[in-house]
Amino acid sequence: MSMATRATRMLDGAGVAYRLHPYDYEGDAAIGKGLQAATALGLPPDRVLKTLMAWVDARAVCVVIPSGRQLQPKALAAACEGKAARMMEVVEAERRSGYRVGGVSPFGQPRPVPVWFERDAMAHPAVWINAGQRGLLLEIDPGDAVRVLQASSAAISR
Repeated sequence: MSMATRATRMLDGAGVAYRLHPYDYEGDAAIGKGLQAATALGLPPDRVLKTLMAWVDARAVCVVIPSGRQLQPKALAAACEGKAARMMEVVEAERRSGYRVGGVSPFGQPRPVPVWFERDAMAHPAVWINAGQRGLLLEIDPGDAVRVLQASSAAISR
């Protein structure tokens, strides 16, 4: 497994500190991909964040929430000052993000879109986010992640 991805190159270029954590990816795991990563690394699910691609009205957005939670579309739409939000289909999420589902990272997307973090994730000193390929997470200060992505935060999951 290569440890250099578009995500890590973006963070390196921005001078942001992070640590990489490879794990055995199970694409057919009965639990969600984020929960499978948390279990594989022995981490609490609220510290392992999953990256989702969504639509708010006709605008693409990237959403980063704890792996044990579900996105609340109405809350996301309200945070983005939109009317409605919905998840992107897998094919569109992969095309827009430039990553395969299970390896989507908010960092290093070829066509950056607005990024929204679950507010509760900001309370931790470190979180784990996909590093741009299946089976590889990066550990990062959530404040650094928000800063480099110029992201916003709101209560968008439960």
